[in-house]
Amino acid sequence: MSVTRRGLLAAGAVSFTGALGALFASGASGGPAAVAAGGARSPGYGPLLPDPDGLLDLPAGFSYRVLSRAGQPLLSGEGVTPANCDGMAAFGAGAGRAGPGGGRVRLVRNHENRTTAALRVPAVEGLTYDPAALGGCTVLELDPAGGVTAERVGLAGTAVNCAGGRTPWNTWLSCEETEDRAGDSGYSRDHGYVFEVDPADPRRLGAVPLTALGRFAHEAVAVDPYRGVVYETEDAFVEPFGLFYRFLPARPLGGPGSLRAGGLLEALRVPGLADLSRVDRTGAEFPVEWVPVPDPSARVTPVRLQDFGPRGITHAQKLEGCYWGGTGVYFVSSYARGREGSAADHQGQVWFYDPLRRRLRLDILFGPSSGVHLPGDSPDNICLAPDGGLMVCEDGGGEQYVFGVTPGGAVHPVARNADDVGPPGDPQWGEFAGVTFSPDGRTMFVNAYTPGTTFAVTGPWR
Repeated sequence: MSVTRRGLLAAGAVSFTGALGALFASGASGGPAAVAAGGARSPGYGPLLPDPDGLLDLPAGFSYRVLSRAGQPLLSGEGVTPANCDGMAAFGAGAGRAGPGGGRVRLVRNHENRTTAALRVPAVEGLTYDPAALGGCTVLELDPAGGVTAERVGLAGTAVNCAGGRTPWNTWLSCEETEDRAGDSGYSRDHGYVFEVDPADPRRLGAVPLTALGRFAHEAVAVDPYRGVVYETEDAFVEPFGLFYRFLPARPLGGPGSLRAGGLLEALRVPGLADLSRVDRTGAEFPVEWVPVPDPSARVTPVRLQDFGPRGITHAQKLEGCYWGGTGVYFVSSYARGREGSAADHQGQVWFYDPLRRRLRLDILFGPSSGVHLPGDSPDNICLAPDGGLMVCEDGGGEQYVFGVTPGGAVHPVARNADDVGPPGDPQWGEFAGVTFSPDGRTMFVNAYTPGTTFAVTGPWR
């Protein structure tokens, strides 16, 4: 991204035309709500102020607390806090309203550790799937004032735990972004699965792969709270690119452990559209079909390479963030690059799937031809904000931001990573990940992937 574009965004809120209003449209029709010419009035929170401690730049009136940092001892005594903090969710953990002035909060945090990670998730008996794998999750507990009272391992022995998603029964689904088998990279078991973690009692569910949800490079999941359908993204940045999946559980909305009962895994097909990157018109809608996955366990052939019949299947590069909002599920394609095999170039898409209408719609398109008034590039983790807008974690080049997008279509910076982890003369900043809010909406939690820091941000959230 150019310095000019970043400077514009860092200075304050901007507005633009497009289909951002569609992202927040409600009602059975699910149709796009256009933003008026000239853009909506943009409140934002004002310009970002330099942090004297060099960690997190925020608008005036906001403050942060460092909850956890890689390399520090876990309060449980199980070892040290792992690095590569990624996907995360916040759960209420007591009576009353959670967050400052209310009840307790539990944070479940992924650690996207590969075999080269210096700070592994400690292997804990009863919570470890493969002792040779270094990833997993940790769980933080916060008191009503926001102080950390506990920090422990929630899942260990898994690999490249990227994002995931919460369930309607308040557990966390942690996703392995890998296709490695036993024997690859020194692993003793197959990887590429989803694991369920109970924030209140991790030992309740242990470290059991949900094999029916497929074995592929999982990124994120979202669960339909009305029907129990699980939607999954596959992060593949080389051809053939990933797929968007739905899992029809045998025991929908069955509570903790119910996804172990199995079900049917299907992949999305948009007739006549082999690559989602071809779509460059926000508001464009398409009918979809769902095709059963021939071999969800990928015993011989990776799922995205399997034979889906003469009509093929629909792929997309870098399918990442995924969440349920309102009447359907949103998912992100972080970017598409023609030089890497995509049918067209873009710097990010946000799609919406309406299960009642069985229609897929492009809601947001990020550059390069869309202009400068966009929330960064390479969107990754996303979540809904208390005001009904969107929070976007940026995973692009240069400085890294969390951007807010209001329901009216205004884009504004919320946070900037000020922790320069690059060598002298080559400034570098770690991506943001895992943005989520406390149940009462008063606190935003977010991770800086590198050097592995979890922040709690409070202020005049609307």
